[in-house]
Amino acid sequence: MSTRPARRRLQVGLIGLGRLGRVYARDLSTRIVETRLAAVADTNATAAKDIAAEWDVPAWYGSADELIADPNVDAVIVVSPTHTHRDVVMTAAERRKPIFCEKPLALSLSECREMQAAVERQGTFFQMGFMRRFDPGYAAAKRHVEEGHIGRPVVFKSTSRDPFPPSLEYANPARSGGILVDMGIHDFDLARWFMGEVGSVSAVGGVLAYPEFASVGDMDNAIATLVFDDGRLGVVDLTRNGIYGYDIVTELLGTEGTMRIGYIQETPVTMMTKNAVAHDTVPHFMERFERAYTRQLQDFAQNVLTDREPPVRIRDGIEALRVGLAAVQACRSGVSVRVSSIQ
Repeated sequence: MSTRPARRRLQVGLIGLGRLGRVYARDLSTRIVETRLAAVADTNATAAKDIAAEWDVPAWYGSADELIADPNVDAVIVVSPTHTHRDVVMTAAERRKPIFCEKPLALSLSECREMQAAVERQGTFFQMGFMRRFDPGYAAAKRHVEEGHIGRPVVFKSTSRDPFPPSLEYANPARSGGILVDMGIHDFDLARWFMGEVGSVSAVGGVLAYPEFASVGDMDNAIATLVFDDGRLGVVDLTRNGIYGYDIVTELLGTEGTMRIGYIQETPVTMMTKNAVAHDTVPHFMERFERAYTRQLQDFAQNVLTDREPPVRIRDGIEALRVGLAAVQACRSGVSVRVSSIQ
């Protein structure tokens, strides 16, 4: 009777146990065969203790440094607030522990450069978190583009609409980067992924639906126009008041066809009554991208375990942030901004 050798599992530590961090705790514990959740950490130590109990995690901590120092943690997943990313990544890199970091990478390019230098100096594995690349629809669209099914894409259009606004604490650009960075960075990453580097950005925005956003210096609606290095065009529109549902759509207009990625109907049920046809809508990001979040964490674990190169690198995080910061500057100044001028 033959026996199979036990599958090696990556012992991961999860830092940040907010809404997404709690989902990651579930996935790392129950949905990804390549991982074992060895430790969790959050500045709210009670939350860390509760999550550890819920998912039978051996260790919990009230700080990222304690988790990173744990010898039983082989790799680190960073889902803490954006303004904390620099310190967490620097510490993990110095210990040469593989890192997965959620977007945005940081709030400034100077922080990003420090993080990149630490990662490169230590030779630490680093994978950037842009989950839309792992969504089945977006992944299929990328293959179609590469295989030439729509010819050469010449216009990129991307819409991101949240059904309700975040808290003012979260929206504060000092913590998250604001709508153009925290929210728009997904669209800017997709723009680079499908079309190449962005040369210049123009942007407009305003506080149009929720006056309270002015108190933290953020906006609730913004539109950015992109000109890529080779002259092709792009448009990104962002809103926090898409009250009908979570609406994420990307369109690629090519020389031989057009491709639209996304959907708004959540369940395949349409109600047709007299003078009315109706269906439900996607509630929010976890329902829309549930598979994508799981797939990107599994990809990270597989890459570390098999010594495979990351598909989304730290440079992708830096360049998407550079576009976002250029959009912020363009919105404030009212003039087009060269992306390369953002240093």
